[in-house]
Amino acid sequence: MIKINYPAKKPSIKIANGKEQVLCLIRKRWLLLTPEEWVRQNFLLYLTEVLQYPASLIAVEKQLMIADVKKRFDIVIYDREANPFTIVECKEMNVALTENTLQQVLRYNIHLKARYIVVTNGSHCAAFSIRAGVFVMEEKIPFFAEIIKKG
Repeated sequence: MIKINYPAKKPSIKIANGKEQVLCLIRKRWLLLTPEEWVRQNFLLYLTEVLQYPASLIAVEKQLMIADVKKRFDIVIYDREANPFTIVECKEMNVALTENTLQQVLRYNIHLKARYIVVTNGSHCAAFSIRAGVFVMEEKIPFFAEIIKKG
């Protein structure tokens, strides 16, 4: 598992109608602050602030169809040609990262065909890349600059 070292910057939070809301870095709108949304927004900050991924290449909670069933991914990072490059599945902090979590994101990847898969619960994450048609566990999530060099 990869330990996440979050940046000092934190997501913007406010109280509206008696409920905590968080400003989505990518969607630029206020959302109900649930445990999973906390993980998603903090991981987005990690991607953009620490790993230097451009926010313009990131999509959050977009719908896709898999075998006539509507599914919604948490985060997809696109390459400069607008191809899905990385899929990130976020779980609440108290949810263990299991094979079921990985299977969920692998089902999404049948449609998206990303080269990297990441699952996170906010404390830790597991990252996988495709090498010779097989997913291999990675020791870290690459910086955006490293991905650009690889092509």
